[in-house]
Amino acid sequence: MRDTSAPETAARDAADPAGAAAPTGRRRFLTYLLAAPTLTVGARLGLDAVAPTTAAAQPAAVRAEAAAAAPQLLGLPGIPDIVDLGDALILAGLPTAHLLVLEITTAGRAALYLPRLEVGQGLTTTIAMLVADELDARLADVDVPLSDGRPDLLFNQLTGASNSVRSLYDPVRAAAAAARARLVTAAARRWGLPADTLRTADSAVLAPDGRRAGFGELAEAAAAIAVPAVPSTPKTPDQLRLVGRPTGRIDARDIVTGRAKYAGDLAVPGAVPTVVARPTTINGTLRSLDASAARAMPGVLGVVRIPSGVAVLAETFDQALKARDALQTSWNPGPVAALSDADIRRQLRASHLPFLVPPLLTQYVDGEFDFAFVNHAPMEVLTAVADVRPNRAEIWFASQTPIVAQQAIAAELGLPQGAVTVHVVRGGGSFGRRLFFDAALEAAQISRAAGRPVKLMWTRNDDMRHGRMRPASHHRVRATFALGQVLSYEHRAATVQTDFRHGLGEALTAAGFSLSVAGISLAQAFFLLSEKNPYNVGIVTQLLSELPLDMHTGSWRSVYSGTVRVADEIMMDEIARRLGQDPVAFRRARIRDTGGRAVLDKVAQAGRWGRPMPAGQAQGIGYHDENGGRTAYLVELDASDPGQPRVTKAVIAADLGRVINPRGLEAQLTGALIDGISVILQAGNHIDHGAVREGSFADFRYARQRHTPPSVEIHLMPPSGPPGGAGELGVPAASAAVANAYARATGTSPRSFPINF
Repeated sequence: MRDTSAPETAARDAADPAGAAAPTGRRRFLTYLLAAPTLTVGARLGLDAVAPTTAAAQPAAVRAEAAAAAPQLLGLPGIPDIVDLGDALILAGLPTAHLLVLEITTAGRAALYLPRLEVGQGLTTTIAMLVADELDARLADVDVPLSDGRPDLLFNQLTGASNSVRSLYDPVRAAAAAARARLVTAAARRWGLPADTLRTADSAVLAPDGRRAGFGELAEAAAAIAVPAVPSTPKTPDQLRLVGRPTGRIDARDIVTGRAKYAGDLAVPGAVPTVVARPTTINGTLRSLDASAARAMPGVLGVVRIPSGVAVLAETFDQALKARDALQTSWNPGPVAALSDADIRRQLRASHLPFLVPPLLTQYVDGEFDFAFVNHAPMEVLTAVADVRPNRAEIWFASQTPIVAQQAIAAELGLPQGAVTVHVVRGGGSFGRRLFFDAALEAAQISRAAGRPVKLMWTRNDDMRHGRMRPASHHRVRATFALGQVLSYEHRAATVQTDFRHGLGEALTAAGFSLSVAGISLAQAFFLLSEKNPYNVGIVTQLLSELPLDMHTGSWRSVYSGTVRVADEIMMDEIARRLGQDPVAFRRARIRDTGGRAVLDKVAQAGRWGRPMPAGQAQGIGYHDENGGRTAYLVELDASDPGQPRVTKAVIAADLGRVINPRGLEAQLTGALIDGISVILQAGNHIDHGAVREGSFADFRYARQRHTPPSVEIHLMPPSGPPGGAGELGVPAASAAVANAYARATGTSPRSFPINF
């Protein structure tokens, strides 16, 4: 795999954005997608059933504002049914979707330069499969290096919202199909044969008489072809040979053998190990510093102040850590130093907007739910390398938002944006954490102050106590019912303010969502585009209120759905219980989506829903649909010891449209299960007088091997449309299934999560 920091990358990415054919004699063949993909269908189909004569003519901003102004009525779609967050991001990226770069080298390698981040989700393997299938190349001949930050892509280099496969599926296939057509045309000219008599297989073009030309042999000639002699049309589903087949990761061997390079592995000349001493409370500031003892320690190369703390540079990380501990510091308290968990919960409860429907002559079910702060806790700690010079800067780190990072770092350094190069490096996990570039910005500040390249490492303690967290939230839900029918459903979510300063607002504006005109905040827009109740439960209203605390927050896997939909699914169980109905049957009778009904049926049948369970054990179910996919989780939980509950079995059914790599999808769904077990039963962050109590995996009790079910069974539904997003889909359903199983096993109704906190 090529190193995306190589000098040729900058020249390649600066190539003619119009996609002009490369001149004859170039040693590589660049294919630019020439036509933007048709991605507006998802935004219009949901409205066609309601108002087919007018919906298509309405701008997205008008549709969003109109839908936001009214509650969801029985049987009618909500905003995410019409256009969801992923659709909005796809719309924002349309103007630059044609700027994908596919390279065929004379060595016969195909490289798709990926404008997204690989953080363990297997995206590079998925993209390689798409390229190999469309090119008829061997998978082993395809590389997927990560693109440097490319400002020309505008809003098309953000990795998030389970949107990568959804947004890249058509452009990648079209780029590969265009390359294949040019390669076939080049072979036809070489052999003097009609192009439509040739075929491609195993990284080569084949003639009817048995002649064979490898893609590498044809690369230079293909580069000169502007108009191919055969159609540049992607394959039909029945022509695919790799897509849909379980496939191991193309980088698996590199990962397990240590050849895969993360930011901390890079040997950037002169970059010295660096760590930072940080405040004792969130967003505290330095009051005094005595660095004399630290400066005198072996290997120490420098001590510099930055806005977030004090950086120590040394010859080794061990020396840097020891010198950091030798610093004599005192700190001013941060802005939330007077607050602890109970204070924050009290303020959240006071932030709620009132219910609209009073339960006058109807019966009702109320529920209130607390969810704790949760750390992202990726396995790889934050690391960044920076080399800042007077007139330029180079930064290496794992970034989900490299263009925004480049802009922010350039502004901090007082440099033009074009003078800052952001090299995107693979990351060891993210879950939303790497949407922010805290470590990269600090590395740039330190490098400038020290006058030398640095390799900055955040410790686990740094990220736990000064990194990003899913905001704590409180939820009030009320459902009214009469004569066996749910008449209204109101959900009020109050959360500590989520930080969305990573380019999302600009992307939504570019997609046509006029937030300022609509008078809604960015958080409200995110909430409206992602949250929906999938059931016919009368008049539905869902409202978000935010508590503006000066804390480090961020998008955690599933963002609002990770709490909102969990509370909804717990309520579905409780309403069903009040009506004397089975929870699965209750959902099935009210779910609006036929695909969702099929998923529920599958998981109930495969998991033998309703089978007798020993005392203290029970089944639980949860359902969620978002990002173009739908899933149901059924878990079995043993709470014979309520203080040590354990999920013993999980059955998962999922409909993700066309699945590219079933093995990768199964891994994503399993990871969501472990997240659900963790945040419902035991993992969260406490706030004690403005400081995060947890400092490592020793006290942030994310699920260990002993907490994972010995049996996990996954059922993927047949292809039902274009690919959906998988990364965040499973967490709400998995979490709800665990919570509902615990309630049924113990006969209690847990209201605060994690339960054992």
